[in-house]
Amino acid sequence: MIAAIKAPGANTRGLLAYLYGRGTHDEHFDPHIVAGFVMLGMPDPGRDEMATLTELARHLDEPVRLRNSEFGKPVTDHVWHCPVRAAPEDRYLSDAEWGEIAQRVVAAADIAPAGDDLACRWIAVRHADDHIHILATAVREDGRRPKLHDSGIRVGDACREIEKDYGLRRLKKGDRTGTRRPTQAEMHKAQRLGWEQTSKEWLQDRIRAAVPHAKSAEELLAYLEAEGIRVKAKRGPSGDLLGYAVGRPGDLNKDDEQIFHPGGKIAPDLSLPKIKARLESSQPEEHPTARRTQPSSPWHRATDALDSLHTDLADDARAQAHITALGELIEATAQKAPADLRAELQAASKAFARAQRSQIRAEDRAAHTLRNAARDIAHTATGPDGSALAALVAALVWAAIVAGRWHEAKGHAHQADAARQALQHLQSAADHALTPELTDLAQRQPKEETRRSLARDIRAAIPEHAEQILTDTGWPALATVLADAEARGHKPHQLLKEAAAQRELATARQPARVLITRIQHTGRNPIPNRRAAAARLRTTTAAPHPPLGPDFAQPTAATTAPAAQQRRPRR
Repeated sequence: MIAAIKAPGANTRGLLAYLYGRGTHDEHFDPHIVAGFVMLGMPDPGRDEMATLTELARHLDEPVRLRNSEFGKPVTDHVWHCPVRAAPEDRYLSDAEWGEIAQRVVAAADIAPAGDDLACRWIAVRHADDHIHILATAVREDGRRPKLHDSGIRVGDACREIEKDYGLRRLKKGDRTGTRRPTQAEMHKAQRLGWEQTSKEWLQDRIRAAVPHAKSAEELLAYLEAEGIRVKAKRGPSGDLLGYAVGRPGDLNKDDEQIFHPGGKIAPDLSLPKIKARLESSQPEEHPTARRTQPSSPWHRATDALDSLHTDLADDARAQAHITALGELIEATAQKAPADLRAELQAASKAFARAQRSQIRAEDRAAHTLRNAARDIAHTATGPDGSALAALVAALVWAAIVAGRWHEAKGHAHQADAARQALQHLQSAADHALTPELTDLAQRQPKEETRRSLARDIRAAIPEHAEQILTDTGWPALATVLADAEARGHKPHQLLKEAAAQRELATARQPARVLITRIQHTGRNPIPNRRAAAARLRTTTAAPHPPLGPDFAQPTAATTAPAAQQRRPRR
């Protein structure tokens, strides 16, 4: 059950006209009062032809007129409006039940606390099976104003109790971090203009897509302007950025003027202070040679950055920062991924946006490595090879699982649910990304003798999952990956243990596939041979020899390498 308190109004008669009217799409039928304040004493315009909306509005507004006559400054925001709607799958509620629900809602909002004879005047009008509208004049009989601060939270809590008491669909408790639902006016405008999204929804998607491309709030606004978004910046006398608002092209008011929306009104985490905290947090100074030692591919760097995610969740502030940055990495990956994966990854990014924010304040500096990985991918001009993409998407799957578990442990119901939704899309993308790799690897599977040897490695390294892996359709591909890694100098037994330690396999749908992506990533580089390197060093640093005759060849690194290195790897 959803109770959506609207912004205060000033026209009681106008709202009554809407409640008792036919509706913008003739959706209102049989409007009538199901509950009201104790001293209502007025006939219902929906049941009595002689009753008028003007008389009812005057009766509801009486305390407002009395207060305005006593005080110099009149009350102009006295109309309190709260639609209360049941879920589509909920059972039919009678008028009496809706009346009881309305009384509980106005009591929770402090409009009419139980037993308070001097409370505000209110009525609940039903004009459809699945919802009612509560209208109140927010001036009490004694002339005081009700305490409406945080009334939305109190009403939401009351709705959770109502759902339990009436056997209705149970919704999750709000935490004030969700985005505002589009208003009827916004949805009707989008429909009228042929837009699939309201302006705020459209702008939210564009801002989130721009975040991985920027290192500061100024860069973010410049990027949005370059993408055709209307941007209005608020600056101080010194030129410092104090706030911003954005507008959707073509979203005009009645005077044909551009409509702008402040970032904080689009989503709680898109306000200027939150954006600055994410993008402009101080980062540790990078060593001059650090970039040289990093993997050359931004896709591999992103996978490496995700490897430590589960260890960074012990501290709440650091955990929230990493989960926020994880959302940016999913978004950047979606933008640069091949077209056949983009839809699933974009859906994952959109779903994970809710998991990116909670009431825990993030220590954004802690997530600089993950955030830099997202920026590197957003700015890369080349796409990933198949194995690099499969490894990254598989790592994102595990990261989403870890993030969802953290939210569940903290009681963040909405965020945990968002992580689960994102996980479904990421798993689908991971399966799709790995399919061509599996086909290629299976066609190159090693000989039977090598497979038996590798199977013994699996039974020794991860005995609890060995039979499941060896009977999996992906086992031939995994055998190829292990054989390739062994040819590069790695020990299959050690790679298997490291992969299993990095990503627990108990919850994996197909452990063989998890191991393939992990081992392809960690075993992609050859292990340096120290003896061969020493031999090469001696060759290059020794005193020059006199030229040899044509019947003699100059020694090379290959001929000076140990025999063990020259031996062909087993296949």
